[in-house]
Amino acid sequence: MGNDLDPRLTPAQRFGRELARARREAGLSQTRLGTHLGVSSSLIGHIEIGNRNPSLDLAARCDAFFKTDDHFTHLCRNITAPTGPRWFLRWSEEIEPRARVLRCWDPLLVPGLLQTENYARAVFRGGLATSEQKIEDQVSARMRRQLILKRESPPALWALLDEWVLRRPIGGREVMYEQLDHLTAVAGWQNVKVQIVPHDTFCVAGLMSGFALAELPDAPTTVSIESSGAGEVSTEHTLASFIWDRYDRIRAEALRPSESLEMIKEARDQWKQQT
Repeated sequence: MGNDLDPRLTPAQRFGRELARARREAGLSQTRLGTHLGVSSSLIGHIEIGNRNPSLDLAARCDAFFKTDDHFTHLCRNITAPTGPRWFLRWSEEIEPRARVLRCWDPLLVPGLLQTENYARAVFRGGLATSEQKIEDQVSARMRRQLILKRESPPALWALLDEWVLRRPIGGREVMYEQLDHLTAVAGWQNVKVQIVPHDTFCVAGLMSGFALAELPDAPTTVSIESSGAGEVSTEHTLASFIWDRYDRIRAEALRPSESLEMIKEARDQWKQQT
């Protein structure tokens, strides 16, 4: 199997690239490979471009057919391997994908759902990751999270950011320009609203920590609160009401979306001038 795959690929894309490589080297069409593996050619096609996740059973059949030991099985396990603290996995894997509306407040960083790969990489590189591969796994997991914003029926996202998030040099000038250029584009999506809280606001409700709220179609509002050492995901009514109140107080101090977009563009252009 090849070893020159782009490390920025998601685990699903990595599996798909390897499957396509093995299939072509064997001189098989997607239809013929599907026949050998007992699946449709359509499924093979979707897996090869990373749109569908393979099952462990299918990965094992690939290893048996191509005589690749446990190569595909290992790649498949990487797709579903948990990445991040256990408390946050409940949010990212169980709550966020089912949300109808997401609201978040971030006083320090661009929220994960709106980060570029290079910005996310800089954030993780400054964290507790022990290797470059671990960093790339975390970046891939973050990029996979963002797919919920591009699906056919995406959740609405209301993101509140402190103005200093636009000024803080995460990853350097080029990374910040790229990130704010991306934020400018995303802020124009129909399902995304970004509002900036000016740095000179007197509101102190947002100085405690970042948080997120998820409105679900079939469950109580769920909150995620993160601190420097730990975090919490809860549906407890008193806590959810408290965070709702804090969110409303912060949003009352925020600029309107159109004004926020102008501030983002201004900050982006300032970073470009410095590159």
